[in-house]
Amino acid sequence: MTRRRWIADEVLGNHAVLVGPHADHLSRVLRARIGQEFDIASGDVIRLGRITAITPERVEFELGAEISVPVTVQVTLVLSVFKFDRMEWAIEKCTELGAARIIPVIARRTETHLAAAVRKRVQRWRRIALQAAEQSRRTSPPEISQPSKLKDAAVLPGSLRILLSENESNFMLRDVLHSRSNDGDVVLALGPEGGWTDEELELFQEAGWISASLGTTILRAETAAIAATAIVHSELA
Repeated sequence: MTRRRWIADEVLGNHAVLVGPHADHLSRVLRARIGQEFDIASGDVIRLGRITAITPERVEFELGAEISVPVTVQVTLVLSVFKFDRMEWAIEKCTELGAARIIPVIARRTETHLAAAVRKRVQRWRRIALQAAEQSRRTSPPEISQPSKLKDAAVLPGSLRILLSENESNFMLRDVLHSRSNDGDVVLALGPEGGWTDEELELFQEAGWISASLGTTILRAETAAIAATAIVHSELA
């Protein structure tokens, strides 16, 4: 049976601790007991952990052997802010699919009330990503940064920077992935509901981004983010 994986709240030497909601869920909901073993992740390292003490507020582990972790492609999502319920869905599913970093950006067509409230949502998005990372047995959740201006996101570094656009008719995402060499660092930019403006497309083009399409149908923003993340990991795994 596959052991459940937890991302440690505290690690010191050969000891790890879960606190707060982590500890409460493990002790009260899962009814864990002293001696049970779980995978404990800290950074890029996973070790076997055996429970040595447990309360609803704190679960302590003794750490054992390190468990090997496969190397995966690093995918950064530059995600234009859209309706928060759909944004949460995208963050959760892209975390499960392996996104390494998510950068919310305010695009020209981002609704005004969403742009005004976005900073208050970041902590919630990080909690969602943490839960999704543990559920999908990742070593760590994706980094979710504070909202960025589009002009700053356009100059992000990356060996392969791809702008997903419904206006692109010549190149599919899969074709671009196979036609360009990269070191496993891929940055994807996805527009808001309504798509990128002409000025935004020009901004990315001048910054050296490559345009690509996800197909002939028009996808919702959250569907595009999930599909693009899945394609990159499938093609470059």
